[in-house]
Amino acid sequence: MQIMASALNIGYSVENAMVETMKDLKRLYPKNSRIIKEFKQMIHQLEMNLSVEQALNDFLRRVKQEDVENFVTVFSVAKRMGGESIEVLKTTARTISDKIEVEKEIQTMIGAKEFEFRIMSMIPFGIIFYMRLTFSDFMDVLYGNILGIGIMSSCLVIYFFAFTMGRRLIKIEV
Repeated sequence: MQIMASALNIGYSVENAMVETMKDLKRLYPKNSRIIKEFKQMIHQLEMNLSVEQALNDFLRRVKQEDVENFVTVFSVAKRMGGESIEVLKTTARTISDKIEVEKEIQTMIGAKEFEFRIMSMIPFGIIFYMRLTFSDFMDVLYGNILGIGIMSSCLVIYFFAFTMGRRLIKIEV
């Protein structure tokens, strides 16, 4: 969108801006990538004398993505109302860029919490292993009589419940 906005800023029509955008995209992406295929399809539609709105709506139908839907809607309205197409493209590109940045930050935070969860899940077993190695008499008290077995079994159930809840929390999708 930024490439297209630059082409429009230079003075190209929307149709020619799409052709120029395609040239730049070919330098950035492999020729069999989806974005190249979609732009080829839109340019072909423009060459077949379809309007830009029709080509973008067809693109939207193929992609079915919220950001694309918002862009096509705003762009179509701006074009019909004589709005500033360049500003619409720049604003949309900025909005999508901000959204992607926020999603990356959220994924980073979730990744950090997932790592923290894994570490915290291992700590009880590490403590029990350490206690068995260094204070085996103390562990005999915990596991050597009925009361100790009952208390430690209830602790195991609580730990399993907490582990299950933690797994559910880190499976959040953004």
